[in-house]
Amino acid sequence: MRYVDFLDRGAELFGEQDAVRSSEIVWTYDDLVAITHRIARGLQRDGFTPGEPVAIWTPNHPRGFACQFGAARAGQPWIPVNARNGIEENVAVLTRLGARHLFFHPSVAADAARALAEVPTLRSAVQLDGLPVLDGVPTFEDWLPGPGPTVTCPTGPDDVVMLPSTSGTAGRPKGVRHTNRGFEAMVANYQSLMHYETNPVTVAAAPLTHAAGYFATTLLSQGGTVVTLPAPEPLAIMQAIEEHRATTLFLPPTLIYTMLAHPRVGDFDYSSLRYMIYGGAPMATHKLREAIDVFGPVLAQTYGLTEAPVVLGFLLPRDHVEALADPAKERRLLSCGRPGPFTEIAIADDDGRLLGVGERGEIVCRGGTVMAGYVDDPEEDARAFAHGWFHTGDIGERDAQGFLYVVDRKKDMIISGGFNVYPAEVEQVVWDHPAVQDCAVIGVPDDRWGEAVTAVVELKPGAELDTAELIATLRARLGGVKTPKSVRVVDALPRSAAGKVLKRVIRETYWKGRDRVI
Repeated sequence: MRYVDFLDRGAELFGEQDAVRSSEIVWTYDDLVAITHRIARGLQRDGFTPGEPVAIWTPNHPRGFACQFGAARAGQPWIPVNARNGIEENVAVLTRLGARHLFFHPSVAADAARALAEVPTLRSAVQLDGLPVLDGVPTFEDWLPGPGPTVTCPTGPDDVVMLPSTSGTAGRPKGVRHTNRGFEAMVANYQSLMHYETNPVTVAAAPLTHAAGYFATTLLSQGGTVVTLPAPEPLAIMQAIEEHRATTLFLPPTLIYTMLAHPRVGDFDYSSLRYMIYGGAPMATHKLREAIDVFGPVLAQTYGLTEAPVVLGFLLPRDHVEALADPAKERRLLSCGRPGPFTEIAIADDDGRLLGVGERGEIVCRGGTVMAGYVDDPEEDARAFAHGWFHTGDIGERDAQGFLYVVDRKKDMIISGGFNVYPAEVEQVVWDHPAVQDCAVIGVPDDRWGEAVTAVVELKPGAELDTAELIATLRARLGGVKTPKSVRVVDALPRSAAGKVLKRVIRETYWKGRDRVI
């Protein structure tokens, strides 16, 4: 099945049920399908042909969601542009991927105007909402063709349907080619792992340009309803769960932490939830316990990358519950689960040799969800697919029961005094301190150690931290090699638009002007 086929299947089975809701728009499946055909005809009318990329630049919005399917129906790959990225990065992405047309929300109009001026391939644009704000750019309602014939999607299983970009946390963002076949495998993975007694409802609070959008797409063939929130505001999320009887949502750990700290977290009914899925970063184990106490036994973790979207690994709610109940299984709370049924995962050394249980190496994978390759980057393709596997860049290990543990990013490993230190292990312990909201552990240059383990810490609002006391606590639990030599408190850790802590940015402060960064 192709990307648009999952929406069409939902319409066949659940045509009069709500497909998308926002504070201003409610569309049934029949409504949404009809709009996507009109979008596809509008692109064809304007002279666009299959294979020409269409960019969608908006916070979460029903029309932006519809444009994803309208572009795919016309055979045009869509480029998800994260509205919280910097303008320089977004212009660079659109230029690199050769965007031909732009759908944008008025809240990013100034950035869209700059893109139209600076991206040489952009030919036209449409504003998705509100009164016109850019000269010569029509609004969605003015641009959209009237009702008419349906559009036959011209793509096949191996045609590219989506062109996301890597986050740039480890360097320059790269364009990624995902096919219809890849989405089919992703949906199969999801639906084999997540089950519902009723039609699911997902609150899309995290960006639909990222994992939240993948979850939303997979629910469509099951008659799911996508409730879009324009921003990931904790109170609005909690209210939406109760109001819409949400069954599913995807959130980064930092947002779950913020919700747990909110004074009104206990005011709402969360009994409809079946899956509160977190990903993009590990979650502190004591926070998992707290979240399960508040939201119920519904916490689930997914592991994936832009190049190999979820579900590479999935830690089910029952896995969390069993780990909390049995001290012998508690370590599983540090795991990102077991492979999805349509994904193969292994651990490999630098020579491509597959490693055994408990051995640490690079996580490699293969299967239908893995990208078709990078955009115009054969050298990166050769590196990424060496030895017949996709190389994730993550260091990990597997236990005898098949649970996968992501120890760290390959490039994040610290070599201090000749010993390898994996920051994620240290961060798990730092997170346990009651004053710590979030942290990043990095190596900084040191004449004696080569790299000195350093914890950069963001505190909870109003909290204070005795750094000497924290270091002493860490030493007792971690030993001398892994314990940070110093703890530095910052107002806020730098994060990507997807909420990931940008260790690269933190390191630059300490390694600036040096010939090496390790």
